[in-house]
Amino acid sequence: MEFKYSSLGDRLTRGSGIQELMHDLGSALSESPDMLMLGGGNPAAIPEVQAIWRRRMQEILDDPAGFDAMLGNYDTPQGRPVFMDALCDFLNQRYGWGLTRKNITITNGSQNAFFYLFNMLAGSGRKILLPLSPEYIGYADQGLEDGLFVSCPARIEKIGERSFKYRIDFDRLEIDDSIGAICVSRPTNPSGNVITDDELRRLRDLAKQHGIPLIVDSAYGAPFPHIIFQDVTPMWDESMVVSLSLSKLGLPGTRTGILIANEEITRGMGEINAVVNLANGNIGQEIVAPMLVSGEIETVSREIIQPFYAGKAAFAKEKFASVMPQDVPWRLHANEGSMFFWCWIEGLSGGSAELYRRLKERGVIVVSGHYFFYGLAEEWSHANECIRIHSAMPTDSIERGFDIIADVLKNG
Repeated sequence: MEFKYSSLGDRLTRGSGIQELMHDLGSALSESPDMLMLGGGNPAAIPEVQAIWRRRMQEILDDPAGFDAMLGNYDTPQGRPVFMDALCDFLNQRYGWGLTRKNITITNGSQNAFFYLFNMLAGSGRKILLPLSPEYIGYADQGLEDGLFVSCPARIEKIGERSFKYRIDFDRLEIDDSIGAICVSRPTNPSGNVITDDELRRLRDLAKQHGIPLIVDSAYGAPFPHIIFQDVTPMWDESMVVSLSLSKLGLPGTRTGILIANEEITRGMGEINAVVNLANGNIGQEIVAPMLVSGEIETVSREIIQPFYAGKAAFAKEKFASVMPQDVPWRLHANEGSMFFWCWIEGLSGGSAELYRRLKERGVIVVSGHYFFYGLAEEWSHANECIRIHSAMPTDSIERGFDIIADVLKNG
């Protein structure tokens, strides 16, 4: 029997890049273990970090009252008070942000947070401006209405023979009364681009001039998990919304997102939490709260997680360069953060979606780049010439996967 969906039901079930990505990821992890999953964003299993999470779980188990409260109690719709207080103290001590608990809202993952946030700030003709396209695949289908995003194509700066970098083209940014917020990820998923402190200040000032918030997605960035290879300064003031996450610390299963904003926004987010979720998951907050108090979270991020991903990226880059055909015009985006390579094959025959299909037939999953270019005013050939590759998979998967990618690019 078939039932008729509402227009919203159709929107959320009609197929999208993020749905394809998560289906591929779930299939590779559970149903097709021989598939080389070089596309998804699952954090790597870092033994030293996993040992820390096991230690914390044991500490929680050894505290029966704390364990029972973690599993048996609803917390406030805005979050777990002990966690929010610990986070405020951590950020205030390091960056002087002047936060209180009222500046924090916890959500069931940052994907959940952005769904609420975008639809709070835009819709009915108001849009979210993405100043640097390509941008995160997971935003694209979060609007309750079509056309929620307007994107500005990045300016491409070629570097040497095999590298390039995206820059914000400030001359092309158009902000008028139709824009409800500006949003940028830092590092940018998919490319690993890190906008500079000066660029971030410039975006913040533009947002202030127009009375709209600047949203900064730091799921991979500072202060944690610090999968970032550039010197940057974490920034926040009441004109900004900063999103953090516990996922890339190695806790994606806890689904813990964090929003830092002015009280009006955090209060609104808490009210939506109450309507949609009642409250948030407690486990991630309980695991991490003492590590914020002690500062261990910063040590783990800077001394274990960041060097691990930097080392993986260096190995993968060397392997990629050694096997890719030299007569193919490929370039990698400057590796400034996150856990991905963003490969541009200029003039790619058949486009990135076709390359994705051919690689999948050979047992390698990447992500077609065309999904990351949404909200553009006009067609851009570059949008069909890129693929995203997970650079932090096991060494054997990287080596075999890159050999197959090279063969497909060379021989079809």
